[in-house]
Amino acid sequence: MDSPSSLHIAMFPWFAMGHLTPYLHLSNKLAKRGHKISFFIPKKTQAKLEQFNLYPNLITFYPLNVPHIEGLPFGAETTSDVSLSLGPLIMTAMDQTHPQIELLLTQLNPKIVFFDFTYWLPKIAQNLGIKSFLYLIVSPATVSYTLSPSRMYKGVNLTEFDLMKPPKGYPNSSFINLYSHEAKYLALKRNFEFGSGVLFYDRIFNCLRFCDAIGFKGCREIEGPYVDYLEQEFGKPVILSGPVLPEKPKTVLDEKWGSWLDGFKDDSIVYCALGSEWKLSQVQFHELLLGLELAGFPFLAIVKPPIGFETIEDALPEGFKERVKEKGIVHSGWIQQQLILEHSSVGCFLTHCGAGSLTEGLINNCQIVLMPHLDSDHIINAKIMGRELKVGVEVKKGEEDGLFTKKSICEAVKIVMDDENETGREVRTNHEKLRNLLLSHDLESSCVDGFCEKLQQLVR
Repeated sequence: MDSPSSLHIAMFPWFAMGHLTPYLHLSNKLAKRGHKISFFIPKKTQAKLEQFNLYPNLITFYPLNVPHIEGLPFGAETTSDVSLSLGPLIMTAMDQTHPQIELLLTQLNPKIVFFDFTYWLPKIAQNLGIKSFLYLIVSPATVSYTLSPSRMYKGVNLTEFDLMKPPKGYPNSSFINLYSHEAKYLALKRNFEFGSGVLFYDRIFNCLRFCDAIGFKGCREIEGPYVDYLEQEFGKPVILSGPVLPEKPKTVLDEKWGSWLDGFKDDSIVYCALGSEWKLSQVQFHELLLGLELAGFPFLAIVKPPIGFETIEDALPEGFKERVKEKGIVHSGWIQQQLILEHSSVGCFLTHCGAGSLTEGLINNCQIVLMPHLDSDHIINAKIMGRELKVGVEVKKGEEDGLFTKKSICEAVKIVMDDENETGREVRTNHEKLRNLLLSHDLESSCVDGFCEKLQQLVR
């Protein structure tokens, strides 16, 4: 029997592994405190996440039949099943699970439902007397910058010049100086259709407007000013769940990687990982690898084959493989990133600035090089980490074209790997302070406890 203080919470994250996984991490934190979780998940994807369910007695998966949409491969359920360009069709398919979700919520009758991209869910929840909780994987700083009402009520006519400047009242605005190519990207995304004929920013803005409360991963020590700004802008509670650090994996590092990493000194290897969706052009692919080679440290680069190539092998720069030999490895498959970053030989992490990767980088000893993918969250994350918190060094790119060079890759890596470099020392000191804060038991525990208390207040 449930205790009087336990909640029944439904989870309905966007059909992407980068959203499903953090929702399950949070579910584990909530289940640890006795809360019951009903987790809505695409049917075939359930098997991929079951191993991460640490409380199967409290976390129950409810499989969804994802409708087939013309243009999608048969059986595609999540963004990991398709190319980046087909993501909007996955969103269309998710929108068409509307009847299944309504039926599940009617039958299960949870107190709260967590969601992110399904703008139609708050209306269903309201009709059933269930609280709708918009839990976003992106940072409060990003949402504040791109989706403030003052921006959104201007319609689709925002230009890159508008977006070069933060909205009125935005906190710590002096740290967010966008490059021209970044502002141009944000302006173009304003007209980007994301499923069912709905524009991307309109979809999220409607979620923000109609939900009962808004939530983010994070803690007030880092996100506080942006949380206060959003509460003021939207007039509703904005609640932080804490850093939601991933649990220690139960598996060990594969022998292939463990034996290779063991062959190098502590803090000597550069680990580069650009996320599951970023495909570079061949020219940029070459600049990245040649930059890692030029830096002179052993490296492990996890990247997708560049555009137009089926394999990494076919795309390598001429003579590159022979020159780096066993000192440098380029790999395109999945890897145990959490365990790689924990290895004592890894001294630098070059990241695309996804939220999950940044968290994994911050809680380990390796120094961080920031090379954001052209994505609104990654762009803002890089500015916050590199300029406001000063826990990493951003790779310099062309102001207009956004291109990096082998020289800019090399320079950023050398700064964080050099004990004598003044910027490197500052970054190392700040990273250590933030790491100690994030790993202190009291921080995460008190954040999650406070989060649960505020959820209880929401349903009263």
